[in-house]
Amino acid sequence: MWVTGPKALDAPHKTPRIFGPAYRTATLGILLVITLVAFEGMSVGVVMPDVADELDALNLYGLSFSAFLISSLFANVVAGLWADRRGYPMPFLAGLMLFVAGMGLAGAAQSATMFLAARAVQGLGAGASIVALFVMIARVYPAEMRPKAFAAISAAWVVPSMVGPAVAGSVAEQWGWRYVFYGIIPLIVPALVMLVPALRSPRSADVAPGDGPRSRPLAMTLAAAATAGGAAALLHGVDRLHLAPVSGALETVAGLGFLIYGLYRLLPPGALRFVRGLPTTVLMRGFFSAAFFGVNSFIPLALQEVRGFDAREAGIALTTGALGWSTGSYLQSRRSVEPHRRLRVGAASLTGGILLSLLSVLPGMSGWVAVPAWIVAGFGMGLAMATISVTVLKQSPENEQGANSAALSVTDMLGSALAIGVGGALVNLIGHTSAEIATGFVVICLLMAAVGLAATLLAGRIR
Repeated sequence: MWVTGPKALDAPHKTPRIFGPAYRTATLGILLVITLVAFEGMSVGVVMPDVADELDALNLYGLSFSAFLISSLFANVVAGLWADRRGYPMPFLAGLMLFVAGMGLAGAAQSATMFLAARAVQGLGAGASIVALFVMIARVYPAEMRPKAFAAISAAWVVPSMVGPAVAGSVAEQWGWRYVFYGIIPLIVPALVMLVPALRSPRSADVAPGDGPRSRPLAMTLAAAATAGGAAALLHGVDRLHLAPVSGALETVAGLGFLIYGLYRLLPPGALRFVRGLPTTVLMRGFFSAAFFGVNSFIPLALQEVRGFDAREAGIALTTGALGWSTGSYLQSRRSVEPHRRLRVGAASLTGGILLSLLSVLPGMSGWVAVPAWIVAGFGMGLAMATISVTVLKQSPENEQGANSAALSVTDMLGSALAIGVGGALVNLIGHTSAEIATGFVVICLLMAAVGLAATLLAGRIR
């Protein structure tokens, strides 16, 4: 009688690893780019008070962030269509090139208008890169590996978030804020060199482009333009309400109309009515981004103008938020808790952290209260954001992954842009003295806590 060895089919199944031989190159390439984008994101928040002082642009503080986000929104849609039809490599590379160009323009800016334009170019690059990255994850990794891939992306923010604010603050103190932008440009070169093998992977040519209304390039591009232009007009109108009430109100209403028109076509059907499943899952990203970044962008301003922190000290609060974010993201990849329950816990943590952070500007309280507060808020974001990304990909047909990734990024960018823009308008309305900035920060925190509470209540509708 012959005795044979165990058949291959009888061998225990081993789940592939994101750093295993088959996926190592793609993972390293993705993480390198995310790390560089993270450095930029953390650095800009820290140096913006210095930029506003030198360019006499405190009244444009919020719009400097919103310009980046609104242009990212437009690029998200175009890159999502491009990735669905031609694959992810070209939109990814084109986005990185625009991002580098925007960094150079920001460093050379001699006026607030030029700086706003530079931020818009950066946003185009970042928007195209991120949505292509989401499609890359969907095409490169099997479904069971995607939670770990998104957790790794969140973890890639840890080192930049730990050292980025301090490094940006030190560079700004020693050489000026312009070198914070210039210094990132050379680091793109080695990242691109390492990405070349990952970008040569198959383009998933066997995946037929979608044929629904969100797969039509011209219609979607026009919808993206209407959304981006409407958001810009709405924010500009809101910012002018206290100076020119009539024209500001007209501009706000017109912007809102264009915004709704564009979103109706960009988002999954039923999203604006919070239909259960994918439509609400996509919208939840906007709620979380609005609540978190609507406060996060004003923490350095509040701590420097109200508490007298320098740029290095003010950046520590942003650092601790990223640490909480990474912890939450890691836990979501390890726990088999239903997604809607994770979102509810994440939204509650985010709301609690926001309410704690407003204590940092109250009389008799230390500004360092922002540190534990932002750990709590960051934990909620880490728990929720990766969960939303994984859930959207799971709920999407393969030939609509680009469109739904773009819709996810649209709500992400739009939520942040609207929240930061409204926050900037509130600061301008209330005033720019130390006491007035403190009051404005408290109002912003209360408003964003209400957004976080709404996310808590809506979490169950993603099922």
